[in-house]
Amino acid sequence: MADALVLTRMPHGEHGAVVCFLDREGGRVAAFVHGAQSRRRRADLAPGNRVALALERRAAGALPTARLELLASRALLAFAPATAAALDYLVHLPALLLAEGVAEAALFDALDATLARLDQPGWQAEVARFERDLLAGLGFGLALDRCALTGARGPLVGVSPHSGRAVSQGAAEGQPWARRLLPLPPFLCRDGAPADAAELADGFRLTGHFVAAQLVPLAPRLAALRERFLALALAPAAALSPVP
Repeated sequence: MADALVLTRMPHGEHGAVVCFLDREGGRVAAFVHGAQSRRRRADLAPGNRVALALERRAAGALPTARLELLASRALLAFAPATAAALDYLVHLPALLLAEGVAEAALFDALDATLARLDQPGWQAEVARFERDLLAGLGFGLALDRCALTGARGPLVGVSPHSGRAVSQGAAEGQPWARRLLPLPPFLCRDGAPADAAELADGFRLTGHFVAAQLVPLAPRLAALRERFLALALAPAAALSPVP
């Protein structure tokens, strides 16, 4: 059995459902799950859950049948509005954007780690960093490690809205184009770094510019999901630990 994340679920028939999974080795896959509408199975198939997944394919081109075992539950995240909105947004990103059957081990690991941290203070920064990683995984990577003009590694203060490349304070100083740079908060350059409210706003403004330009045209539904998530996640109360 392979490690997989539950993304979305659609009822099918009287008792079953078609479930979209992100398989660590097999990429995005849809499969039929028998008994998915029972109370026990609904809990196992909560969005974001990590499961051990086995697929049975009876004919070429037919929808496979899934057998699964719960490994880690994220069901409690749905009990707080901010993390529920974050969870809904995060699972729809791979569900709507990734090609079926293409291995995405790095993105699987990044998403699994992000989901695992949604019950911790400061979780919003992890979502912004996942957007950064998803953009890179889909070929729209941001170059945030050094200045595009000088090669200097710091201090980096902004990002070109066109190229996605960072610019240092020294290179931008006095330049007429500097005001058009997207502010670059330090937490987007360092995994695990904390962020205050102003830095979070700048970080989501930066990633949001490229999400809107590169990803929303591929999946327009993401715009509303992200807007709802941000409205709840950046509220002061969401800075507290979200899980009761």
